[in-house]
Amino acid sequence: MNQIKNKDHKQIGQELELFFTHDIAPGAPFWLPKGMVIFKELEKYIRDLTEKAGYLETSTPIMVKSELFKRSGHWVKFGEHNMYNLMLSDEVNDLNPISYTLKPMNCPESTILYRFKTRSYKELPLRFSELGRLHRREKSGEVNGLLRVRQLTMDDAHIYCREDQIFQEVSNILDMMIAFYKNFGFEYEFRFATRPEQRAGTDAMWDKAEKDLEEVLKKKNIKAGDKKGDGAFYGPKIDMHIKDALGRDWQLATVQLDFHMPQAFDLQYVNEKGELEKPVMIHRAIFGSFERFIAILTEQYQGAFPLWLAPVQIMIMPITDKQEPHAKKLVEELKENGIRVELDNRPQTLQAKIRDSSLQKIPYLGIIGDREIKETNISIRTRAGEDLGKLEISKLIHKLREEIDKKI
Repeated sequence: MNQIKNKDHKQIGQELELFFTHDIAPGAPFWLPKGMVIFKELEKYIRDLTEKAGYLETSTPIMVKSELFKRSGHWVKFGEHNMYNLMLSDEVNDLNPISYTLKPMNCPESTILYRFKTRSYKELPLRFSELGRLHRREKSGEVNGLLRVRQLTMDDAHIYCREDQIFQEVSNILDMMIAFYKNFGFEYEFRFATRPEQRAGTDAMWDKAEKDLEEVLKKKNIKAGDKKGDGAFYGPKIDMHIKDALGRDWQLATVQLDFHMPQAFDLQYVNEKGELEKPVMIHRAIFGSFERFIAILTEQYQGAFPLWLAPVQIMIMPITDKQEPHAKKLVEELKENGIRVELDNRPQTLQAKIRDSSLQKIPYLGIIGDREIKETNISIRTRAGEDLGKLEISKLIHKLREEIDKKI
């Protein structure tokens, strides 16, 4: 791809009416209807993957008392400068306001879910997933479109397991990462991030966690680059890095091994002997954040999204007003088959309609004239200008559904 001609995701987002940012909410994107189609399709995709992998979806409050992050250890590292904290009164005229925080991460609240009831070894591994909205106080000079935001959405997951289940769980997550990014055509590499200077937990915890992750990489024959000192403050991690359309390096997916949080929140389960043990906590994200992933994807495809992600999958174009009633019936039939379709019935020339749809990066253009109505078919072109000839309506629907379902 000619990098000189590549457009920035912010420009593409405006031109294709996907998303934009506004001074009224610095660092927080506004999603237009077409952009939300992409967002929701990716939500469906990750939900399907996690459900098949045995995850249970959860949701936790967006604002909680700051004491939660003090207990987890996040307050010391991030509290004052990277979190949005508010002093709020629970009662009218309360003279003792309480500090609340807009959550910058989901993991501390996940431990509250775990502690909802006494857990048994038979429940483990317990895999909680959450598509959570987070807030982080990024510096104004670092905020950049969707690539670096203050309000973000993460496809988070937290797995609670026994120590003898660590290898299988981490291994499964790495397999999920690889399959996911291969499907989008990204080149990737893994990097192993070890203990940072500022960290929670004991050296013994870190020794054990780093050794466990090294063992997974070795047994799976994965060569990982070194990110010495770049681990999460509560545990080491294996990050997946990809190259974007401009050759820039981004860290997106991650799996992190945590012995600290179960200790900090006194998490327990009842083992086979009826004794209490502490579980291990594994943190996992595949997208990283929806916002950054969509920004990279938008630039990767230059707005020409694959059919399953395209906001409008086919544009139907009657040549004259005479074919409009037939075109409207076809639009309804396509909608009934789960295909995102629009009708271009503007009083414009066919050439103008084709040009406009191509500029909007709509994958397929369906042209209807008198001959198509007579032969009960439709003329199909691609956004790249390829003429696919005439197709029977049933064959068109089958072709589109097959391509959508395969996510190609």
